[in-house]
Amino acid sequence: MTDARTHVGKEPEEAPTPRILCDADALSADPSAAGVLWKLTESGRQLDANLVRLTPGCHVAPHAEPDLDVLLLVVSGEGVLGAGPGDEPRPLTTGTLLWLPHGSTRSITSGGDGLAYLTVHVRRPGMQIGRAH
Repeated sequence: MTDARTHVGKEPEEAPTPRILCDADALSADPSAAGVLWKLTESGRQLDANLVRLTPGCHVAPHAEPDLDVLLLVVSGEGVLGAGPGDEPRPLTTGTLLWLPHGSTRSITSGGDGLAYLTVHVRRPGMQIGRAH
Protein backbone atom coordinates (compact mmCIF):
# COMPACT_ATOMS: atom_id res chain seq x y z
CA MET A 1 0.00 0.00 0.00
CA THR A 2 1.31 3.49 -0.80
CA ASP A 3 0.70 6.72 1.01
CA ALA A 4 -1.42 9.12 -1.11
CA ARG A 5 1.01 11.93 -0.24
CA THR A 6 3.99 10.05 -1.68
CA HIS A 7 4.88 10.28 -5.33
CA VAL A 8 7.61 8.36 -7.14
CA GLY A 9 10.84 10.34 -6.92
CA LYS A 10 9.47 12.93 -4.46
CA GLU A 11 9.77 13.31 -0.73
CA PRO A 12 6.49 12.85 1.18
CA GLU A 13 4.78 16.14 2.07
CA GLU A 14 4.39 17.00 5.71
CA ALA A 15 0.78 17.17 6.92
CA PRO A 16 -0.40 20.62 8.03
CA THR A 17 -0.23 21.06 11.79
CA PRO A 18 -2.06 23.63 13.95
CA ARG A 19 0.35 25.89 15.82
CA ILE A 20 0.40 28.88 18.11
CA LEU A 21 1.52 31.97 16.20
CA CYS A 22 1.85 34.77 18.77
CA ASP A 23 0.73 36.10 22.14
CA ALA A 24 -1.54 39.03 21.20
CA ASP A 25 -1.77 40.25 24.81
CA ALA A 26 2.02 40.43 25.18
CA LEU A 27 2.52 42.07 21.78
CA SER A 28 -0.13 44.75 22.36
CA ALA A 29 0.83 45.48 25.99
CA ASP A 30 3.67 47.91 25.14
CA PRO A 31 2.07 51.39 25.07
CA SER A 32 4.87 52.75 22.87
CA ALA A 33 4.40 50.07 20.19
CA ALA A 34 2.50 51.22 17.11
CA GLY A 35 1.60 49.97 13.67
CA VAL A 36 1.56 46.34 12.55
CA LEU A 37 2.87 44.28 15.48
CA TRP A 38 2.40 40.89 13.82
CA LYS A 39 1.25 39.50 10.49
CA LEU A 40 0.45 36.04 9.20
CA THR A 41 3.25 35.05 6.81
CA GLU A 42 3.03 31.26 6.67
CA SER A 43 3.37 29.88 3.15
CA GLY A 44 0.35 28.18 1.60
CA ARG A 45 -2.10 30.14 3.73
CA GLN A 46 -5.57 31.12 2.51
CA LEU A 47 -5.94 34.03 4.96
CA ASP A 48 -4.22 37.31 5.72
CA ALA A 49 -4.16 38.52 9.32
CA ASN A 50 -2.56 41.46 11.11
CA LEU A 51 -2.29 42.60 14.71
CA VAL A 52 -2.30 46.40 14.68
CA ARG A 53 -1.79 48.85 17.56
CA LEU A 54 -2.82 52.49 17.34
CA THR A 55 -1.29 54.90 19.86
CA PRO A 56 -3.67 57.11 21.91
CA GLY A 57 -5.74 59.47 19.75
CA CYS A 58 -4.55 57.97 16.46
CA HIS A 59 -7.11 58.16 13.63
CA VAL A 60 -7.49 55.95 10.56
CA ALA A 61 -9.38 58.11 8.04
CA PRO A 62 -12.66 56.90 6.52
CA HIS A 63 -12.05 54.39 3.76
CA ALA A 64 -13.72 51.41 2.08
CA GLU A 65 -12.34 48.01 1.14
CA PRO A 66 -13.99 47.31 -2.21
CA ASP A 67 -13.20 43.60 -2.55
CA LEU A 68 -12.83 41.85 0.81
CA ASP A 69 -14.93 41.30 3.92
CA VAL A 70 -12.83 41.85 7.06
CA LEU A 71 -13.25 40.54 10.61
CA LEU A 72 -11.81 42.85 13.26
CA LEU A 73 -11.36 41.79 16.90
CA VAL A 74 -10.36 44.39 19.51
CA VAL A 75 -7.71 42.73 21.69
CA SER A 76 -6.92 45.67 23.99
CA GLY A 77 -7.79 49.29 24.64
CA GLU A 78 -10.78 51.23 23.44
CA GLY A 79 -11.77 53.59 20.70
CA VAL A 80 -14.47 54.48 18.20
CA LEU A 81 -15.50 52.94 14.90
CA GLY A 82 -16.90 55.42 12.40
CA ALA A 83 -19.44 53.42 10.40
CA GLY A 84 -20.96 54.14 7.02
CA PRO A 85 -20.86 57.24 4.86
CA GLY A 86 -21.97 59.37 7.84
CA ASP A 87 -19.06 58.05 9.96
CA GLU A 88 -21.61 57.13 12.68
CA PRO A 89 -19.65 56.58 15.94
CA ARG A 90 -19.78 53.15 17.55
CA PRO A 91 -17.77 52.29 20.69
CA LEU A 92 -14.95 49.76 20.50
CA THR A 93 -13.81 47.94 23.64
CA THR A 94 -11.70 44.87 24.35
CA GLY A 95 -13.51 41.82 23.00
CA THR A 96 -15.58 43.67 20.38
CA LEU A 97 -15.82 41.60 17.20
CA LEU A 98 -16.75 43.45 14.01
CA TRP A 99 -17.70 42.35 10.53
CA LEU A 100 -16.67 44.96 7.98
CA PRO A 101 -18.43 43.93 4.77
CA HIS A 102 -16.68 44.69 1.49
CA GLY A 103 -17.70 48.05 0.12
CA SER A 104 -18.53 49.46 3.57
CA THR A 105 -16.99 52.75 4.72
CA ARG A 106 -15.24 52.77 8.10
CA SER A 107 -12.81 54.78 10.20
CA ILE A 108 -11.12 53.98 13.52
CA THR A 109 -10.00 56.32 16.30
CA SER A 110 -8.13 55.01 19.32
CA GLY A 111 -8.93 56.13 22.86
CA GLY A 112 -6.72 57.43 25.64
CA ASP A 113 -4.89 54.14 26.19
CA GLY A 114 -4.56 53.25 22.51
CA LEU A 115 -6.25 50.43 20.66
CA ALA A 116 -4.98 47.05 19.44
CA TYR A 117 -6.95 44.89 17.04
CA LEU A 118 -6.62 41.80 14.91
CA THR A 119 -7.88 41.83 11.33
CA VAL A 120 -8.53 38.69 9.28
CA HIS A 121 -9.63 38.37 5.66
CA VAL A 122 -9.21 36.16 2.63
CA ARG A 123 -5.70 36.39 1.28
CA ARG A 124 -5.29 38.89 -1.49
CA PRO A 125 -4.02 37.30 -4.67
CA GLY A 126 -0.43 38.16 -5.49
CA MET A 127 0.43 40.51 -8.29
CA GLN A 128 0.13 38.72 -11.61
CA ILE A 129 1.90 39.58 -14.83
CA GLY A 130 -0.07 38.79 -17.93
CA ARG A 131 -0.57 39.83 -21.48
CA ALA A 132 -2.72 42.81 -22.35
CA HIS A 133 -5.90 41.83 -24.12
